[in-house]
Amino acid sequence: MPELTRRRVLGAAAALATGAGVQALAAPSASAAPNGPGTSRKSMDGHHHGGPQPFDEVFRGRRIEGRPVTGGGHHHGGGYAVFIDGAELHVMSNADGSWISVVSHYDPVPTPRDAARAAVVELQGAPLVPFAAN
Repeated sequence: MPELTRRRVLGAAAALATGAGVQALAAPSASAAPNGPGTSRKSMDGHHHGGPQPFDEVFRGRRIEGRPVTGGGHHHGGGYAVFIDGAELHVMSNADGSWISVVSHYDPVPTPRDAARAAVVELQGAPLVPFAAN
């Protein structure tokens, strides 16, 4: 059996500390993205099975709403509709889980609520004109 030296004891302690540190760092990242990359923990809270949560709030003086919808129409938002002051804001979910709207098409955001807020900022008080699909 090899002789127990200070160098071997310190080497073993360093290896154990490194292993514990790697395990501690890996655990939060695994729980932060339970369904893979691009899935935020915030969107997974509650019992909505990964879908966006409904919202109804006033942002910068405009009423924004978002809720799941069923049925036909021109929805590319995965069965989700967003409204600004009662007018529908056309939203679409991307493959990576981000969302875009007809108002801020080139600026993807993490949630439909963020898409509604970005549209309100972009509209600068102008009314939202309904989107004609074709």
